[in-house]
Amino acid sequence: MNSRTLNRDAFPHLDVSLPENSFASSPVFVSENALQQLRKIIVAIESVITLPDYQHHVLNYAPQTAHFLPKAKGVFLGYDFHIDENDDLKLIEINTNAGGALLNSIMFKTENEKQFVEMFQNEWQLSRGVEQLKTIAIVDESPTQQYLYSEFLLFKQLFEQNGIHAIICAPDELHYHAQKLWHENTPIDLVYNRLTDFALLEPNQQNLLAAYLENNVVITPHPRAHALYADKRNLTILSNSVMLESFGVNTKTRDILQKGIAETILVEPQNAENLWEHRKQLFFKPTKGYGSKAAYRGEKLTKRVFGEILAHDYVMQNFVPPKTQQIETENGLETFKFDLRAYVYDGEIQLTCARLYQGQTTNFRTKGGGFAAVFSH
Repeated sequence: MNSRTLNRDAFPHLDVSLPENSFASSPVFVSENALQQLRKIIVAIESVITLPDYQHHVLNYAPQTAHFLPKAKGVFLGYDFHIDENDDLKLIEINTNAGGALLNSIMFKTENEKQFVEMFQNEWQLSRGVEQLKTIAIVDESPTQQYLYSEFLLFKQLFEQNGIHAIICAPDELHYHAQKLWHENTPIDLVYNRLTDFALLEPNQQNLLAAYLENNVVITPHPRAHALYADKRNLTILSNSVMLESFGVNTKTRDILQKGIAETILVEPQNAENLWEHRKQLFFKPTKGYGSKAAYRGEKLTKRVFGEILAHDYVMQNFVPPKTQQIETENGLETFKFDLRAYVYDGEIQLTCARLYQGQTTNFRTKGGGFAAVFSH
């Protein structure tokens, strides 16, 4: 699989150059049992997140912007899993603006593009009823410098092929007046949010935030979706059977989650000695982290870095080594690690892919690695 070409039949007029190592040189093969587990875990999590007691609990530590209740669901949830030595899936994290879905759909010809457009249309209709969706802004910091800028271009063409004007811009290119969000002289109906300031608190995002809080633009995914799904502290609840029982979660669902989520607890100073002693079996993540930034494998920790972890908001997870697969490369057979990602909207799995890599985390820097198709056996 060439890592820098696309299925030209889908987008014949778009010249897109992908970054090196976007796509792996091999698909990934997993058991049908593993994929069934993936579906059960996602269904179980989605059922808990709808519960008022769960939402009340997590919103207690969420930023204020997450308390605004939009009608949109939030596009492209990404559920990321490792497969353990017993062929059991363990959820590692959930992300709310997971990239790569459109690239995977085109490259592997899964034909999800129509479904993706309908998803954005549904976000709009939930928020605005029968009013026509005319304009979408794809928003990220310095978008042309982003690793997945090529996907932004593909989304722009996909939207425009379906009669929706699309703009790619940074948040500081947007201004707010006359009860509308504008890009230059164009009013924006919906923002496809690729920002990683999930609460929209940065100074250059205040026009965007004001329009959102006054319900004059639809944003998806939005701060509330991140608060309910992707704050890493939520995994300390979803993997805690006692707390789930207090929310009224039934035994079957609790069992699925306790088995299917890597056990996660808050890092607290009073636990420091115990955490340091057992660090080799642990993985440390910032509570609002994304993309493996500032995440650490315990066995590689220094005392200095551990001190920084204790001084900031972190969770620790029981380390679940990723499954590996042998792949033929130009250097011969090499061992690659992989994880599984399910893209989910409104409780439904749209697409499942894998990410092949070498090193500590999924990095898209490994020659022969990248996104990969998933096949069951």
